[in-house]
Amino acid sequence: MTVAQFDSGYWYATELKEFAKRIGIPSANKLRKDELERAIKVFLETGKIKSPTKRSLSNSGTRDVERGLRLDLPVVVYTNDKETKDFLERESQKLAPGLKRKSGSRYRLNRWREDQILKGVKLTYRDLVGEYVRLNQTTKPFAHIPHGRYVNFVADYLAAEKGATREQAISEWKKLKTLDVPKDYRSWARYQSAKRR
Repeated sequence: MTVAQFDSGYWYATELKEFAKRIGIPSANKLRKDELERAIKVFLETGKIKSPTKRSLSNSGTRDVERGLRLDLPVVVYTNDKETKDFLERESQKLAPGLKRKSGSRYRLNRWREDQILKGVKLTYRDLVGEYVRLNQTTKPFAHIPHGRYVNFVADYLAAEKGATREQAISEWKKLKTLDVPKDYRSWARYQSAKRR
């Protein structure tokens, strides 16, 4: 398989994990989808196995949620579970009453948290809540995430297709997944244009 063929396919996380395990990528089950895609692309380009992440993949120790979430608690073993999400929402409302969750803010909070920890910054849950509020109050659209094909496609589709609904975008995404083209709005639009000719 070439990188272009890989990019033109649509791969579920389970498929990526299985492929990554077969080619020998360590800790494949603990990697996110974007990390799996990066590692597989490096392998397809070079034939070499390279770790796609610098973050620790070991979550040993007592989880923070088991220690009792509170604002002054240091972030040590973070879990992205319902209790933690509910804590973030509850504390955010105290800082910014009426705050509405912006799509993509949790994803970006997790990437920010990982980045801070990699830099050696000691975080507390107060820091997480503050960043979460900041992310949700941002008025500009978030930059595209590099592997978020579905999210990026839907956003681009709705921006470009006047009067389109989310349901239409999702329907077109399902069709795009079956095509042998890159999974982005531009490729979908080119395909639609060629089909009409």
